[in-house]
Amino acid sequence: MLIRLTALLVALGLVAGGGATSEGGGNRAEAAGTPSVAGAEGIGDPYFPRDGNGGIDVRSYEIHDRYRFGGRLTGWTRVRLRTTETLSSFDLDFLLHVSRVRLSTGRSTFDRPSRHELRIIPTRPIPEGATVEVLVRYGGRPGGHAYAGESNWSATAHEAEAVNEPHMAPWWFPSNDHPLDKARMDLHLTVPRDRQVVSNGRLLGVRRTARLATYHWGHAGPMATYLAFFVAGRFDVQRGSAHRLPYYLAVSRELPRGMRRAAMRGLEHTPAVVAWLRHQLGAYPFGSTGGVVTALDPGFSLENQTRPVYPRAVSNDLMVHELAHQWFGDSVSVRRWSDVWLNEGFATYMEHRWTETHGGISTRRWLHEEYAAQPASFWQLEVDDPGADAMFDWPVYQRGAMTLAALRVRIGSDTFAHLLRRWTSDHRHGHGTTAGFEALAEQLSGQDLASFFDAWLHQPTQPAATADNGL
Repeated sequence: MLIRLTALLVALGLVAGGGATSEGGGNRAEAAGTPSVAGAEGIGDPYFPRDGNGGIDVRSYEIHDRYRFGGRLTGWTRVRLRTTETLSSFDLDFLLHVSRVRLSTGRSTFDRPSRHELRIIPTRPIPEGATVEVLVRYGGRPGGHAYAGESNWSATAHEAEAVNEPHMAPWWFPSNDHPLDKARMDLHLTVPRDRQVVSNGRLLGVRRTARLATYHWGHAGPMATYLAFFVAGRFDVQRGSAHRLPYYLAVSRELPRGMRRAAMRGLEHTPAVVAWLRHQLGAYPFGSTGGVVTALDPGFSLENQTRPVYPRAVSNDLMVHELAHQWFGDSVSVRRWSDVWLNEGFATYMEHRWTETHGGISTRRWLHEEYAAQPASFWQLEVDDPGADAMFDWPVYQRGAMTLAALRVRIGSDTFAHLLRRWTSDHRHGHGTTAGFEALAEQLSGQDLASFFDAWLHQPTQPAATADNGL
């Protein structure tokens, strides 16, 4: 086990500042006779060992960023957290240059053990259970940074978006970047006066000066960091309330006029889609909804909490998928990324359930057609543990959805409908696991489903076409 020498010396009061140190987390140190620990550099997810951090539980982020359309972002973030261990140091995940760190508990130093890690070293250890505010000032060009093989910043001279999965936060604010640590977000985003910003939750106010405009967004509920987003540019906006839910819709003015009109017509279906999903899945988890269509085309849409972002166009199927994620992924988040099928398989299944209830083929017929059509390679991925490089491969979505369609056949439509509602209710604003879903399905159905889930989720082979497998 490597010892963080600098952190130890700082804790002992023998040096005044940080510097390059050996890597590794969870190593014991001692300060003034009080045992303390250097918070781990990761939260413990095997897919991304440096995602998240040990020893802290973030309660809220107050983010103040200014974006210049030449590509530079500057700002400061106040992170309010609670320590879960007595800490001699702790990390935040961040990529931009940091100019200053201030702790509410007293003096501190900071260093960068890697490009992704911001390590904060208090002069005196912070006791377990303490509430701490960390203020970080920073600046840089997000487009010049990469992590885990991802260059996630997307921008032109006219528009920019902080939208991606599984990582996005470290490009624009310091965070505990893993779904396991949800927190509330208060977002203050400044752009030139002639531009707009769309983000999560509700627009709480706009403050303008002669040259700048600051958009204040919030009230989006507890959130995983990758689901926090903003899009900056010029937008046509429609806002209102429908089905007893406020909505905010935005379409980029960089799109041609005909495309803008078509995109807004598509987005206008958002409240009705949410109302249908509410009937299927139970209470909508958040206090507002909406959507954004951008002129940027990163190659995907994303279920940012309360307000999905779509590239250039939107369809009902796509909207159903991203809005279903408000329940599956946003409210009920994964504990580990290996369980990502609980997000993508469920959202894909809801697309086919929408088709079934709107005059299309049944999910049962779709299941049998897909079962017969897929090549041998489709079945070779273990859906419940696809690996970091295959998290978003098609079988995770499609075979995950087929698992649910087959489960509905196996346990019956009424029990299955009850299962989805119980899953979203029991884990509302929390986390779920594959094992937990399997256990709940067995509990509600009264059936032993071990062989069913083994065939559909755990084996890299095609399930046998049997009644036990819902076929």
